[in-house]
Amino acid sequence: MTPLIARTTVELPVEFDTRWSRIPGVTVEGRTIGIESNEYFFRLESRTWTVISWEKVSDELLPVDETPGSAIEQTTLEYIAKNGRTTDDPAEVMRIAWDVYSFLFRAEHLPALGLEGITETHLRMLAEVSVFTALNKVEQDGRITNVGPCWFFADAAQVVFDLDEKTVGLLDEVYHGGWFNENRRIESVKAHAALGGRLVHGCQSVPDRRGGAVAPYGTPMDRFRDELAEFRDEWMTKVRSYRAV
Repeated sequence: MTPLIARTTVELPVEFDTRWSRIPGVTVEGRTIGIESNEYFFRLESRTWTVISWEKVSDELLPVDETPGSAIEQTTLEYIAKNGRTTDDPAEVMRIAWDVYSFLFRAEHLPALGLEGITETHLRMLAEVSVFTALNKVEQDGRITNVGPCWFFADAAQVVFDLDEKTVGLLDEVYHGGWFNENRRIESVKAHAALGGRLVHGCQSVPDRRGGAVAPYGTPMDRFRDELAEFRDEWMTKVRSYRAV
């Protein structure tokens, strides 16, 4: 069967770590990343994504403040409805994702993280993983249609960057800190408009490496949770097996 997307090649503004080649289907040559879909994805049922150019989001939405009569989530939802467009180009998604995540995981946040040992290098790791994560997809009805190894971003980071368990736990804390720190949460809500939705995660009460994805506003989280439960253990185990490759 011919895959929906045979191969993706994208050139990004920066060079990614060459150890990304440990993930099946991924090649890195300088600033160029290649993805062979039939090797990389665990599930690939959709080839379209909703996006908005980062320049547009940065200029028009990031400066917007919440008001007593307009929650930032509602403002962002309306902005996506007005400006979102559909693309079938995974390379475009990845280029926009680099802009989104290099902004969200920037060194400026380090002093406020409260996590000893986390450096700018670790934030860069999170940005790199998140570029791949942006190719995952959740439909409006809650179905999870696209899943790659970087759905499980913490385990994928451990494979690629040779991280010990303690450091992986800290990265997970940084990632989830976007829900606990209100300034970062608001930034995240607005920035993710460029990827057509909001960041959702599979963890229940504590960070437990279930990963997550950008989902459309209004996605039923009960179906999302049930879908994730069906594949989580099997595919997470597969990602962890890459450590021995």
